[in-house]
Amino acid sequence: MGITIKDVASAAGVSTATVSRALRGLPNVEEATRERVKEVASGLDYVISPSASRLASGRTGSIAVITPYISRWFFSEVIAGAESVMQQAGIDLLLMNVGNYQNGHARIPPTPRLRRRVDGILIVSLPPQDPDLEPILSLEMPTAMIGGVAPGVDCVAIDDLAAARTATEHLYFLGHRRIAVLSGGPSEARFTAESQRERGFRSVIAEHSLVEDPMLEVFGHFTMEGGEHGMDALLGRPNPPTAVFAMSDEMAFGAIRSLRNHGLEPGRDVSIIGIDNHPMSSYVGLTTVSQPVTELGVKAGELLLRQMQGPVAPISADRLTELPTELIVRTSTGPKA
Repeated sequence: MGITIKDVASAAGVSTATVSRALRGLPNVEEATRERVKEVASGLDYVISPSASRLASGRTGSIAVITPYISRWFFSEVIAGAESVMQQAGIDLLLMNVGNYQNGHARIPPTPRLRRRVDGILIVSLPPQDPDLEPILSLEMPTAMIGGVAPGVDCVAIDDLAAARTATEHLYFLGHRRIAVLSGGPSEARFTAESQRERGFRSVIAEHSLVEDPMLEVFGHFTMEGGEHGMDALLGRPNPPTAVFAMSDEMAFGAIRSLRNHGLEPGRDVSIIGIDNHPMSSYVGLTTVSQPVTELGVKAGELLLRQMQGPVAPISADRLTELPTELIVRTSTGPKA
């Protein structure tokens, strides 16, 4: 028969309750006692049962990750970042794919179910103003959000408006005046990042008194295929653009493929810029505004874990952590011919 908690308690000269509290890092145990219990447990090769620990503490040892996509690159990267943090803490991820965010609403799981199954919630790139998220945000559970801002919630994001301005200004200062934009989709299906990137794009167009031409605005649905179809449409216009701002690198990859299918060279004939710095960007020579995608997940995981290990911070309007972006110039952009 293996070593039990009673054996550790007997050897350390304390109660089994004290052993349990000491090994689980709970308060109300003197530090000298905690160290003695740990030393005895180590000497006896005793490891506290995770299931018993969770049962005793009332914790599940899991967090919910609520996301509109799992397989797409951005989402898989941020989830991997958060998982790396949680894995070190012995916490599992319960992935909740709320499906394609097509009708302005996400399929959010019922809140009683969440409360029973997880100790914390990570929301990835869903608009905080979505009424379906309101019950989640009011659960008073440890909660963090990536790519959105909600009062009283730890949020991690980049400045999407500034990133879009950087991309658009790069094209402007290269001499381009007919600048098209590849965005995600209709307004009712907007992610927080997309709306901010659109604002950034339009602000540069307005500041430099460029014409806002609806014929230069197409949807790419944040996919390579969508970017290719969008670029095909732009090249079919009577007066096509000389430069394109794609709101994601994946759409930019599709646009580059379209250009080459039409016998055009990115950077020479039409300039293309994206946002992300996807791992493939350097291979195709894509100029992009780099964002630290994995680090978004890591930081959100750290903030969520901090809440789970201590009292939830009081509600405040300022709980946003912004990570930096950087313009990376490659061959897909060049001076207007």
